[in-house]
Amino acid sequence: MAMTETLNFGTANGDTTAYVVKPENGNGKVVLIIQEWWGVNDHIKDIAQRYASEGFIAIVPDLYRGKVTKDAEEASALMHALEIEDGMDTIRNAIARASESFGVNHFGVTGYCMGGTFALRSASEVEGVSAVAAFYGDIPEEDVLKKLRVPTLFISATRDYWISTEKVGELEAAVEKYELPLESVKYDADHAFFNDTRPEVYDADAAADAWALVVRFFNDKL
Repeated sequence: MAMTETLNFGTANGDTTAYVVKPENGNGKVVLIIQEWWGVNDHIKDIAQRYASEGFIAIVPDLYRGKVTKDAEEASALMHALEIEDGMDTIRNAIARASESFGVNHFGVTGYCMGGTFALRSASEVEGVSAVAAFYGDIPEEDVLKKLRVPTLFISATRDYWISTEKVGELEAAVEKYELPLESVKYDADHAFFNDTRPEVYDADAAADAWALVVRFFNDKL
């Protein structure tokens, strides 16, 4: 049976925690899961449990330092108040703390929506990251993107009006221009199609396919 625990660690802008799920029979691999704009809610914790059921140690660093909401307006305000460098610093410190606790130095990073933005950026900017699977996150500026050096999946939805097909096309053009190790995977679905707590956008078939793809990817690359 999976065991849960809390990691406490500091960041430049204050202390925070990470929700951790450790599998009973692990594969020795670790995946960081970066939250959506709602915060570290039950949905994100459930994804961590799912990773643990596949043998991974799952770590969810809290970029909001304890704040969680179900209100879209408040979630938007929280996301826009979070500076990119603050979020990246939290991810770096979570990795450092997890390295000390679990004796690992290779990490996978995945994330959804806002978390996908940070996950994709971590493929270019964070030491210790060995593979990234970013779900429908925003695309960093070209100067950041061109530094991407680790195997990366970018998963998008063709009916997404935020991470539009035009934005994904710009990402794919940069991948070709700089010969980046990134694979773009598209589903005929809406933004946040992986979130099974939101029936208005959840797509069971696309989510199941993406899950199998990402689990295989992390098993192969980590």
